[in-house]
Amino acid sequence: MRIIEISSYVATPLSGMTLAQLGADVIRIEPVGGAPDRTRLPLADSGTSLYWSGLNKGKRAIEVDLRSERGRRLVTDLIVGGGRCDGRRGGIVISNSERHPDLTYEALRARRPDLIHVLLTGRRDGGTAVDYTVQAATGFPLVTGPEDAARPVNHLLPAWDVAAGLYLTTGLLAAERHRLLTGEGQQVRVALEDVALATAGNLGYLAEAQLSSTPRERIGNHVYGTFGRDFTTADGERLMIVALTPRHWRDLLAATGLTDVVSALASALGVDFAEESERYRHRKVLGELLAGWFETRTFAQAEAALRTTRLLWSKYWSFTGLAADGARLLRENPLMAQVRQPGVGRYWAPGSPVVMAGEQSPPEASPRVGEHTEEVLRTELGLSSRDLAELREDGVIQYPTHVLNKEVHHHAATR
Repeated sequence: MRIIEISSYVATPLSGMTLAQLGADVIRIEPVGGAPDRTRLPLADSGTSLYWSGLNKGKRAIEVDLRSERGRRLVTDLIVGGGRCDGRRGGIVISNSERHPDLTYEALRARRPDLIHVLLTGRRDGGTAVDYTVQAATGFPLVTGPEDAARPVNHLLPAWDVAAGLYLTTGLLAAERHRLLTGEGQQVRVALEDVALATAGNLGYLAEAQLSSTPRERIGNHVYGTFGRDFTTADGERLMIVALTPRHWRDLLAATGLTDVVSALASALGVDFAEESERYRHRKVLGELLAGWFETRTFAQAEAALRTTRLLWSKYWSFTGLAADGARLLRENPLMAQVRQPGVGRYWAPGSPVVMAGEQSPPEASPRVGEHTEEVLRTELGLSSRDLAELREDGVIQYPTHVLNKEVHHHAATR
């Protein structure tokens, strides 16, 4: 499958990378000088964006002046073309912009009726939005954060961008499956705001707001509807504990020696803590009993007790801690491998989390600006050296410095 990606920031690049890691040939189109998100924080010492490098692994990249009609014509030819192996493999584009009329679904399908055009918008009406404004518009920041917080708390993780990227991927694969069976193309549209609203509905938040007289409140690190919260050990380590099932709950009480105490509490309150809803309703008093146990044990002692159970738990790790000490997660997990990224060097990066036939796609380096311009235009559009030289002289395409240097050395060797 060959996919042309015209995108920036999180959702659409994530969609393209997900498909690339599943084996698709993803060709990223960038304006002259690179897309605006190429310099987004965090940066390596060289100024290379670690954020951009993380979201564009395994793609090819070409650098085209999208402000010029000739540049957009090149992109159009790539989109409607068939690809190197089979005409049915091409004709697919992912984008998060309708800025250029000649790159819209309507314009492109006039040249290729079976076109698959996948578009991310901010709002359903085509209006703009980003993850953090969508958070504000859909209620989540008002139930996120500490119980005593007075202000909205946006989540650090751009969850709607991530979910939208995977919805784009799912929609594209469904459209390609439909085309394979029927020969028909189509446009797939995903609105970022709709992703958040759908999730709020699917998880019952919207139904609860419509049907309940009690509005949802902030509960900090408690897990809504069950027993789960964070605890601190005597030596200052923090753990997250979740007891979803009656077995988990029994294991937690047995590990902490609180079975008889909690049984007496249940009798006094006239409740059955085998019921998940009762554990949640009395989460504060139960939490205080357990907090007393953790506060008098070191992390090593708590860990030894918890490892004998089927309870769900984890120590809190910082990103720095994972990178420095989390050997189990980084160096021993087949998801991770070392990648050599131009401008960054070698570091541990994830491949695809999808395991197929027992194998995972390893991480590949992300492309430099325009790294594959010549390669793509030669192999995909059949342009000659003269064609490429003319386009470069006219400023329609650009080659990165390393490619130009290679070209100079090649000509010198030929002479």
